[in-house]
Amino acid sequence: MKSARGIMLLGDEAVALGALHAGVSAAYAYPGTPSTEILEYLIPRAEAEGITAHWCANEKTAYEQALGVAMMGRRALVAMKHVGLNVAMDPFVNSALVGLGAGLVVAVADDPGMHSSQNEQDSRLLADFARVPCLEPADQQQAYDMTREAFDLSERFGLPVMVRLVTRLCHSRAVVTPGPARAQNPLAKTEAPQDWILLPGNARRLWRRLLDRLPEVREWAESSSHNGFTPGDEEAPFTVVTSGIARHYVSAEAAEAKVRLPHLHLGAYPPPEELLAAAAADGRPLLVVEEGYPYLERILRGVLPSAREVRGRESGALPLDGELTPDTVRAALGLPARPHLAPSDLPLPGRPPQLCRGCPHADSFEAVREALAGFSEWVVTSDIGCYTLGALPPHSAIESCVCMGASVGMAKGAADAGLRPALAVIGDSTFLHSGVTPLMDAVAAGTPMTLLILDNGTVAMTGLQPTVLPGSRLEPLLLGLGVESEHLHVVEAAPRQSAELAALLRRELDHPGPSVIVVARECVELAKVGRRKAKAT
Repeated sequence: MKSARGIMLLGDEAVALGALHAGVSAAYAYPGTPSTEILEYLIPRAEAEGITAHWCANEKTAYEQALGVAMMGRRALVAMKHVGLNVAMDPFVNSALVGLGAGLVVAVADDPGMHSSQNEQDSRLLADFARVPCLEPADQQQAYDMTREAFDLSERFGLPVMVRLVTRLCHSRAVVTPGPARAQNPLAKTEAPQDWILLPGNARRLWRRLLDRLPEVREWAESSSHNGFTPGDEEAPFTVVTSGIARHYVSAEAAEAKVRLPHLHLGAYPPPEELLAAAAADGRPLLVVEEGYPYLERILRGVLPSAREVRGRESGALPLDGELTPDTVRAALGLPARPHLAPSDLPLPGRPPQLCRGCPHADSFEAVREALAGFSEWVVTSDIGCYTLGALPPHSAIESCVCMGASVGMAKGAADAGLRPALAVIGDSTFLHSGVTPLMDAVAAGTPMTLLILDNGTVAMTGLQPTVLPGSRLEPLLLGLGVESEHLHVVEAAPRQSAELAALLRRELDHPGPSVIVVARECVELAKVGRRKAKAT
């Protein structure tokens, strides 16, 4: 949607457009809320823009493909959610040492409040850990501008640059005024291959080079236009320090304060310690308002004299968990609560999330419950996807959800501990993301466990993105991993076949080795999309 001044974009879309206009040649990702829309914006435009945009098996493979593009002298974007960065940490950290031939930007979307995630991890700490620059936009315009700038910074310092987003920015819209598009870099393979070979002798030299670059990176952060201090009134009781989107919460609420509060805002990292110290030079207490961990709050306690008061999430001035809200920020600023109606004491029934009506996973869970009824004890480890809702009534069929692919390794561990039967439940996309390697362990060890792969033909939970391999290629892949053909079954998920699936599960749960059952049926939402497309043609 265009306005007289610009384009209405989600924060994710602003990042994608910023990358396009920065001359990106390729973009890679694994779908994960709240980052998914970055690639969803780029994929349908890729052919017309002359770029590559691909969904990948997981975040590690996505990052490594982006590294290959940068090695060839072309700009690359890799996008993921915060826990996806854990999967990509090996190439991410090591990419700070290699000799990048072009800009490499990693857009990471954190999820404070855990709207669709297992934790509230703050990616600023991982940028600091890898010793790479980080830009944190406060709004959609900055998401566009900072993404463009991130490519320039990456080429200036020879380092990957993180653009750190949060859910509220990713999934809200605002008008963005774009700038002129830049052409892509020409293909130019690195002339220093020794800078890409992290043998210990080379790695020690490259690590020293990274450390020698850090003063220049810190100097950039100290003078960055994204970091700035606005003085307040003499009688102001404290100074506010914000980062990223927190600036808007404070600006909206502090307008009602009786005095103008001194305000230091940070959008570029590493944290500018000289600027932090200068903002605190008047001796006032500091209130740190940041979305995520108490990252700046802890740093300030290290930079300032121990007697200086620093308030924030860790001190209790703001909640230690969850997203910032206008109400929590008002309270931290010492402002009265806004007039509001007291919530009704009428008891309301809970509305937990449920599988879609007609979801094939429901039939599989009924078969699981029926199959386990004949055992005195068991364990059902599960994974991340729509089928995680099998933990809730009316199914109550699974017992764990930790991280991508963990169901397979945890079932093996449970079997190794002596529990029988051990059943792992995983989706097709999650299996291809992180379940293949732990299954290899189970096959190599001959572990008595059963893996149930729920193949619905799509990455359903994040918006029906395609799986990296179609279900028809799962069987040869599993056979290639060493699963015995007599203990590998591909069946259809259907209510009329629930009893047959339960009987098959019981037989394989009794098998003294690894077995795999693939239960296939198209996601009901994907089927609806297919029918709509068929009608349209």
